[in-house]
Amino acid sequence: MEKKPHSAKRESPPREAAAALLVLLVLLLNALLYLYLSELRGSPGRAEAEPSLCPFGYFRLGSVKNCSPWLSCEAINREVRKLKCVGEGAVKKVFLSEWKENKVVLSQLTNIELKEDFLHGLKMLKALQSRHVVRLLGYCEKQFTILTEYHPLGSLRGLNETLHIPKYKGMNTWHRRLMLAIDYVSIIRYLHSSPLGTLVMCDSNDLDKVLSQYLLTSDFHVLVNDLDALPLVNKSSGRLVKCGHRELRGEFVAPEQRWPYGEDVPFDDDLMPPYDEKTDIWKIPDVSNFFLGHVEGSDIVRLHLFDIHAACKRKDPAKRPSAQEILDTYRKVLTLLIREVAMPGTREML
Repeated sequence: MEKKPHSAKRESPPREAAAALLVLLVLLLNALLYLYLSELRGSPGRAEAEPSLCPFGYFRLGSVKNCSPWLSCEAINREVRKLKCVGEGAVKKVFLSEWKENKVVLSQLTNIELKEDFLHGLKMLKALQSRHVVRLLGYCEKQFTILTEYHPLGSLRGLNETLHIPKYKGMNTWHRRLMLAIDYVSIIRYLHSSPLGTLVMCDSNDLDKVLSQYLLTSDFHVLVNDLDALPLVNKSSGRLVKCGHRELRGEFVAPEQRWPYGEDVPFDDDLMPPYDEKTDIWKIPDVSNFFLGHVEGSDIVRLHLFDIHAACKRKDPAKRPSAQEILDTYRKVLTLLIREVAMPGTREML
């Protein structure tokens, strides 16, 4: 009779260890599946081109099985109902709206002087439809309106607040935050090798502005939402860019984006040298640092990303890594650290 309690005590730790190992293996498999799907989606000719698998010019929304053509001016005027204004910027005003019982977003130009920016954003939305870009549902050029999919979690500016909501606290982990950073770098990689050529994310002069350009989806992925300022670089033909015509200041923007002639020489846009897509690379460590936050394990992630982030901050743009190289490193770090959690003692040196 006395041996039964003793036997129960002896069996409990192995059971607990087995349960913990099972949880860790599930975590590892989930991360590996995430990386596999990311790689698959990023392969040329695969689902990168169209997230809903609808033909170009069509979309599928919600639980509807069939693809619908992008809504025309007439359809938008007849079928879309504005609910409330949810945002306003220099170029457009944004309304939460409704279409056939689906929440959607209607964007309208507010400053006619900026119509070229608005139409450029529309052109980019149409051309870059993919798993990285918010889904286009319709547009009306003559009325300067764009209809896109609604994402209730909003822009990345609210990420930390979202992760403190009880419903999403389980997402507030280092590996989930690193996955969001991987999504972000995947978008930069996509823009740098887009179907249109190498595009620069120009509307990114400070962290808050960068975060406002991206959306957080309900299944915790990142989409780029605002493509109004996306000029094309073609280094082989000598085509470089300048992000606006005003002087840019601060450590967030890349060194080549700052006035190079000192305080004694007044800024002159005609004298300001142009630059290329490596300005986006300079900003990646700062944006990723925001993603990683201050949860348990995030400092270990930062340690593993130290070398690639230091390379991103090289003063010479030509010596910075490509977005693809950064993405490869991020994925390797995610796999490495989750393997270490699941099987301690297997950590490798990067």
